[in-house]
Amino acid sequence: PVEATDDAFWDQFWADTATSVQDVFALVPAAEIRAVREESPSNLATLCYKAVEKLVQGAESGCHSEKERQIVLNCSRLLTRVLPYIFEDPDWRGFFWSTVPGAGRGGAEDDDENARPLAESLLLAIADLLFCPDFTVQSHRRSTVDSAEDIHSLDSCEYIWEAGVGFAHSPQPNYIHDMNRMELLKLLLTCFSEAMYLPPAPDSSSINPWVQFFCSTENRHALPLFTSLLNTVCAYDPVGYGIPYNHLLFSDYREPLVEEAAQVLIVTLDHDSATSASPTVDGTTTGTAMDDADPPGPENLFVNYLSRIHREEDFQFILKGIARLLSNPLLQTYLPNSTKKIQFHQELLVLFWKLCDFNKKFLFFVLKSSDVLDILVPILYFLNDARADQSRVGLMHIGVFILLLLSGERNFGVRLNKPYSVRVPMDIPVFTGTHADLLIVVFHKIITSGHQRLQPLFDCLLTIVVNVSPYLKSLSMVAANKLLHLLEAFSTTWFLFSAAQNHHLVFFLLEVFNNIIQYQFDGNSNLVYAIIRKRSVFHQLANLPTDPPAIHKALQRRRRPPEPLSRAGSQEGASMEGSRPAAPAEPGTLKTSLVATPGIDKLTEKSQVSEDGTLRSLDSAPQQSSVEDSPAAEEPSQAWREQRRLSSASASGQWNPTSEWVLSWKSKLPLQTIMRLLQVLVPQVEKICIDKGLTDESEILRFLQHGTLVGLLPVPHPILIRKYQANSGTAMWFRTYMWGVIYLRNVDPPVWYDTDVKLFEIQRV
Repeated sequence: PVEATDDAFWDQFWADTATSVQDVFALVPAAEIRAVREESPSNLATLCYKAVEKLVQGAESGCHSEKERQIVLNCSRLLTRVLPYIFEDPDWRGFFWSTVPGAGRGGAEDDDENARPLAESLLLAIADLLFCPDFTVQSHRRSTVDSAEDIHSLDSCEYIWEAGVGFAHSPQPNYIHDMNRMELLKLLLTCFSEAMYLPPAPDSSSINPWVQFFCSTENRHALPLFTSLLNTVCAYDPVGYGIPYNHLLFSDYREPLVEEAAQVLIVTLDHDSATSASPTVDGTTTGTAMDDADPPGPENLFVNYLSRIHREEDFQFILKGIARLLSNPLLQTYLPNSTKKIQFHQELLVLFWKLCDFNKKFLFFVLKSSDVLDILVPILYFLNDARADQSRVGLMHIGVFILLLLSGERNFGVRLNKPYSVRVPMDIPVFTGTHADLLIVVFHKIITSGHQRLQPLFDCLLTIVVNVSPYLKSLSMVAANKLLHLLEAFSTTWFLFSAAQNHHLVFFLLEVFNNIIQYQFDGNSNLVYAIIRKRSVFHQLANLPTDPPAIHKALQRRRRPPEPLSRAGSQEGASMEGSRPAAPAEPGTLKTSLVATPGIDKLTEKSQVSEDGTLRSLDSAPQQSSVEDSPAAEEPSQAWREQRRLSSASASGQWNPTSEWVLSWKSKLPLQTIMRLLQVLVPQVEKICIDKGLTDESEILRFLQHGTLVGLLPVPHPILIRKYQANSGTAMWFRTYMWGVIYLRNVDPPVWYDTDVKLFEIQRV
C-alpha cells in the first residue's frame, strides 16, 4: 500500500503534460486494474479518492492555469478508465457512496463537506467544471484576474452552451472548449453506467443513484446543463454549413460533443413514467420559474424541465433539429459523400420518444402540422433498411414503438393523407400516393422479407395500421394489394392453426378493411376493387374448417414451408432507383441482447372514439360479446392470457389447436361488412364485365368510384383505437436498449468493452 500523503507517487498519474484518453486506455490495461483491485484494494481506493480530490480542487479554483486544466483532464480520463472495473465487482459497488475517512486532511475543507460521499463530490465537481470560464465556456470578463469566489457566484444560466430553448445567445464555437466538455461528459456517462452492471430487474424501479443525485436540486447547474445538452443536440447541423464536401476539409469537432450530449441526455431521462407521478402538462410555469402552485412533478429535474417546456418556438426548434438530424443519413445528394453522415440516430429516436412520452404538449405540437412527416419518413427508412439485419432488432423496435405512440392520436392518421413526393431511395416498390401508402408498403416489406426475430412486432405493425385506418382517404392500388396479400398470407390454415395468437393478425386486418369501408368508402375504390378481386380469401375465412382431421391436415402442410410468409402473389414491382437492398448483418457484428417486450395487450389500452371525436377508455373488464360485430368482442382478455401461456410452448411444437379453440374465435371474425359489400357489388361488377366484355380495370374502378353503399352496410361499428400505455415492461426494455446502444457506440476509447456487464449480453451475429 502507498500512503495517501505520498504526493510525489500519486501526482505522476495526472501531472504528465499531454496524454489523450486513448493513451490512458493503452497505458492502463484491464488486467492491471483488476489485479490492483484484488491484490491491493487500498491503493485503488486511494487512487480514486485522490483523482476525485483533484477534480474538486480544479472546480474550486476555476482551473486558471494550463497545468490545472491538464490535471483535471488527466484525472477525468483516469476515472473514466477505472470506474467500470469498480462497478463490475459487487464488493466495490458501495465504495463511491461511502465517505472517505479523514478526507479533511487538506485542512481547507469544512467539516460538513467531509460527510459527502465520494460519488456526490465527483458529480458536483463535474457539474462545476462544465461551466468553468476559459476551460469549458467562454469567459465574459475582460480581465484575466478572477478570484476563486467568482466560481461560486457565477450564474451558469448565462453560460449555456448553445442558443435554443430558454437561451437566445449563441456563443462563438470553440474547439478546445468542446473537447473539454466532451471529456467531462464521457466521465459523467461512465459514472451513470453503473446501471450496466445490474441485471435487468422485473420491477424496473431500481433508481440509478448517480443520475438521481446529479439531476436533483443538489446540483445547482441542473437547469443550465439540461438546456445546454438539449440545445447542443438540437442546434447541430452536420451538413458543413451548406458547402458540399466541407466535412472532408475540416474535421467536424462538434459531432463527438453532440453524440456525448445526446447519450448523457437520454440516460438522465431514464425515468419510468408508469410508476411515478406524471409530469405536469398544464404549462402554467415558464421554463425556469418553479411555481409553488404547481404539483411537484418528478424529483428528477431533467425529466421535470423536459415536461415543462411549452413555448411554441421551443417546440419548433426541438422538432426541426431532431428531424434535420434524423433525415441526415437519407440525404443522398447528387454528389456521393458530399454530406457527413451522422451515426447517432438511435440516440435521437430515444430522445424523441422521451419528449413525446414526458411532454404531451410536445406530442400534440408534433401532430399539429405535417412536420410529423419529417420524423415519419426517416423512421420508415430506418425500419426498411434494418429489416434483414439481426444486429438492428432494437432499432426496429424503437421505430415501431414511436409510430405506435403517434398512431394513438387522430391527427397522425389525418396527416398521413399528405401526398408523398420526397423520393428517398428505398428498397420498396415504386408507387404514387400518400404517406399512408408509404407506411403500408414498408410494413408489408418488413413482414414479408424481414428476419424471423421480427415476428413479435407484427401485432404492433398491424395495430398502427388499424389505428390510422379510419382516417385514410384514398389508398393507392399498390398499398391496397399489399394489405390483401398480408390477409392472404395470414389466413392460410396452417398459419392460423400453428400458434395460439396468429389469428389476431387476421382480426387486425379485417378491422382495417371494416374501418375504411365504413368511414372512408368514397375515396377508396382501389381497396374495394382489391377486396372484390381477392373475395375468395374472405369466403375461405368464413368457411374455415374446424373439425379435428382438417386441423391435423393443415398442420401437416406446415412442415414444408420454412418461412411464415411467402412473397408469392404480392407482385413485387421494381424497387426505387438508387436504392440498396436491405442487407443482413455482417458476420461477427456485435449486438447486445434485449429484454422481451410486453404483448400488444399490455402495450396498449383500448379507447373508443365517440361521436364528437373524443376518446373514451374501454374498461378492461371482460368485454360483452353481445355486440358480435364490434371488434371489442374480439379479445376476451382471460382467453387471450390463457392463449399467451399456451403459445409459449408452441416453439417446441407442443401447441395443439382444438376444434373448440378454432370455433371460439372463428365465430367472432368481423366479416359481416365485407360479406355485405361483396354481396352487393360483385354481381354489379360481373354484369359490367359481361355486358361490355371488359378486361380493363379502369372501367370497373370508375364504376366503383361513383358507386355508393349508403343504407346497404351494417350499422357502422364504433372506432377503436389502441393507445400506447406506459408500463414497467417497456421502461425496462428502453433501459437495456439505450445502454446497449451506448455500449456498442463507445469504441474509441472502448469504455465498457470486456467488462462484466450484467444488463445485457454481448452477442456476435
